[in-house]
Amino acid sequence: MATRHLLADLVAAFSGTFPNADVSIESTGGVEAARRVAAGEPFDGVVLAAGALELLIAQGHVIAGSRVDVVQSPMAMAVRTGAARLPVDTEDAVTRAVLSAPRIGYSTGPSGDHLLALFERWGIAAIVKDRLVQARPGIPVASLVANGQVDLGFQQLSELLRVEGVEVIGLLPEAIQGTTTFSAGVARTSTQVERVRELLAFMGSPAVAAIKRSHGMEPA
Repeated sequence: MATRHLLADLVAAFSGTFPNADVSIESTGGVEAARRVAAGEPFDGVVLAAGALELLIAQGHVIAGSRVDVVQSPMAMAVRTGAARLPVDTEDAVTRAVLSAPRIGYSTGPSGDHLLALFERWGIAAIVKDRLVQARPGIPVASLVANGQVDLGFQQLSELLRVEGVEVIGLLPEAIQGTTTFSAGVARTSTQVERVRELLAFMGSPAVAAIKRSHGMEPA
C-alpha cells in the first residue's frame, strides 16, 4: 500500500514511453499480496518490501534473478491537522513524544515491526502497550490519524503525505530511522516474462528518480 500512488505514476510514465503497454496495478496490504502470490494467483509481477519478496523468491513463487530494487521509503511521524507539534529531531525527543501520546497508530508492515522493536529497545513496550492501535492490513495509519482514532501515527512518509486532516511532523531521526526497501520481481505465473522485465527495469531506472522523490521516497 505504501507504493500504490508511486506505482500508478510509474506505470503512467512507462505507458507514455511505450504506448502499446497495457499495465494494471492492484494494491493491497503486503501480507495479503504475498499470500495471494504464494497461493498461485496469476500475476505478472509483484512489488513488496525486499524481505517479503526474497521469501517469495526462495519459495519459487517469484523468478530468481528478477528482483529489481525500486525505492527506499523512510518512516515519518504525523498528527492530526492543528494538533500540537512536539519536537521529534532526536531519539530522546521521539521517545518523549511517544510517552506523551494517549494513542499511537502503527502498521502491520515493516514500519510497524520497526516501531515495536524501538519500544522494546527503549524499555517502554509495557508502558505503551495499551495505547497502541494497529491499522488493519491495507488500511493506512494516516486514516487513523485523520479521524482522531490515534494522536500520533508512524508509517512510511509516502503513506502520510497529502492526506487531508494529517500533518507530517518529521522523519524519524537517522539514529532510529527504519527505511524500507521496496523491490519488484517477476511472478512465476507470468506468461510475458520479458515484457515484465522491461517494466521493472524502467521502474528501477534513473529516468524516474524525480517521480519517486515526489512521493517522499528515494531511488533504491
